[in-house]
Amino acid sequence: MSRSHTRVTEAVRDEACPVTEVLDRVAGKWSIGILMAAAHGPVRFTELERAINGISRRMLTLNLRRLERDGLLIRTVHPTVPPKVEYSLTPMARELHASLTGLVGWAERHRSAIAEARAAYDTAAEQ
Repeated sequence: MSRSHTRVTEAVRDEACPVTEVLDRVAGKWSIGILMAAAHGPVRFTELERAINGISRRMLTLNLRRLERDGLLIRTVHPTVPPKVEYSLTPMARELHASLTGLVGWAERHRSAIAEARAAYDTAAEQ
């Protein structure tokens, strides 16, 4: 491989890696559910747990921490007994929510067409 090609590859990698990392984080199965559920105002852990089908407590906790670390969620602890903890979207996450809403809408509109395309592909592959 030539040196010039190596520099181009490194430049593409250096530019694409941070974007890929961010997209992997926010487009994850659980992250989308959390962000969509938290978009309606401050939400408590148990409300999120009920709203997101199939998520375990551990997975919810890990994803909440990651989203908070990424600056997408604000965790507010109210000094009560027992402590009341709420999660809400940051302004950056509200902007992301608008894009996710469009993506979710697209997925819902095309869900049956995608299922039909998969079935046709699988049928053709079997023959």
